[in-house]
Amino acid sequence: MIPGAFAYHRPKTVKDAVAMLSELGPDARPLAGGHSLIPMMKLRLSSPAHLVDLRAIGELKGIRAEGAEVVIGAMTTQHDVIADSMLAARLPILRETALVIADPQVRYVGTIGGNVANGDPGNDMPAVMLCLGAVYQVAGRKGERRIAARKFYEGAYMTALEPGEMVTAIRIPVPPSGHGAAYEKLKRKVGDYATAAAAVVLTMSGGRAATCSIGLTNLAETPLWAEEAAKAVVGTTIDAAAVKKAAAAAEAIASPASDNRGPAEYRKKMAGVMVARALARAKTRAG
Repeated sequence: MIPGAFAYHRPKTVKDAVAMLSELGPDARPLAGGHSLIPMMKLRLSSPAHLVDLRAIGELKGIRAEGAEVVIGAMTTQHDVIADSMLAARLPILRETALVIADPQVRYVGTIGGNVANGDPGNDMPAVMLCLGAVYQVAGRKGERRIAARKFYEGAYMTALEPGEMVTAIRIPVPPSGHGAAYEKLKRKVGDYATAAAAVVLTMSGGRAATCSIGLTNLAETPLWAEEAAKAVVGTTIDAAAVKKAAAAAEAIASPASDNRGPAEYRKKMAGVMVARALARAKTRAG
């Protein structure tokens, strides 16, 4: 299908983009990679009167270290995330996750900011950001502010962004050296949304889990931070009993819908399976 008519805007600075979004009001939408918005426009599920294309804004691109954090510009592509050697060394779960998002053609254009800011529960990066304790840097007509990823998602396609605001960067605290991490994704075919997926980041001390964080993808109307599941393995050797308890805790908070990826009961069970697999791989990588 063909989208409805719209006016196209291409600002060159964050300041100009924010001004446009504020002045044009609710009829304007920011355009990043476009892989969620454009298909919705073609199906007439979204009909913005104005598109504010962010691709010419250089300050929204790039990856850098700032003290104990890594800062990623919102318009940084998934391909750039995959190719960055500093991220591969300090936050390898980001590369692992980016590699299972869609396909190479999409990853060359799709942005990490669009993936986290859209509020689509099927997107992969949001659960990873919950797991990592990331913070989103946001710009709007009232200035800049920061929103914790764990406070950002309010419902399907609903976020804590106020009218006229846009995510400009993602700030991620780097886990300790020697941490273990894994992203497990069950999908019908390459490039598909997850039937169920789990992100795990943990550290080990004396053969036992010292810290653990777990995020879940596409198992509710928002990404889920599985706090009780993580607590189930802290202080343990991540033995079979602890993993079983963590899997059950993950299943308990999952509330997926039945769809063409499977009935709700199956997808809920797969939440536990993905947590168990991710815990096993993260444990192997820790140390």
